Amino acid sequence: MNKNEKFVITINRELGSGGRTVGRLLAERLQVKYYDKALIEQLTKKFNLSVEEIERIKGQKKTWWNEFNNYYKMLNSTVKPMEAETVISNNILFNTEKEILTTLAEEESCVVAGRSGFLVFRNHPNHLNVFIEASTEHRIERLMRKQNLQREEAINIINKVDKDRETFIKKYDDTSRYDTRNYHLIINMDELSEEGAADVIMSYINAQNKQ
Repeated sequence: MNKNEKFVITINRELGSGGRTVGRLLAERLQVKYYDKALIEQLTKKFNLSVEEIERIKGQKKTWWNEFNNYYKMLNSTVKPMEAETVISNNILFNTEKEILTTLAEEESCVVAGRSGFLVFRNHPNHLNVFIEASTEHRIERLMRKQNLQREEAINIINKVDKDRETFIKKYDDTSRYDTRNYHLIINMDELSEEGAADVIMSYINAQNKQ
């Protein structure tokens, strides 16, 4: 990935691994936009976006983009992450979010957490796909701490989300989100902080740009 040209970094992660936080930290360091489930859903509602509407507003990009940027700044400081998220199963909504993300990526560099990013940006000319994972125990403990859950609740949520996410990927492509060939970099969080993981990704990017 060439960081001196327009780029997209996707952070695909296991629930409870801390990948969303890693993505946000990385975007801050690179000084680019950061998008995740909560932000994209709020943007979709605010602008009443559909695939057709996105195509229409591309013709008046400047006006829409200015309004979007102002709304994004407000959302980025107020929307709370949804750690125990559900997985989108609606084809129309998936295609709309895909169109939103690809349109935003046409404008400027960004970091995208989740949203099946490795599929959405598979053919992007300048992208980096990262997968953030952790042991089951690490994930359970983090989810319990972050969401104030009992152990059994955390286990049930993790199992459900893991299953739903894998089913979701299978619906749109003949691959698995656990297939390492979908990623350039895989990071295990058991011995790393979110800051440490962001350091690893930055080192990887810098190494690439020295070649």
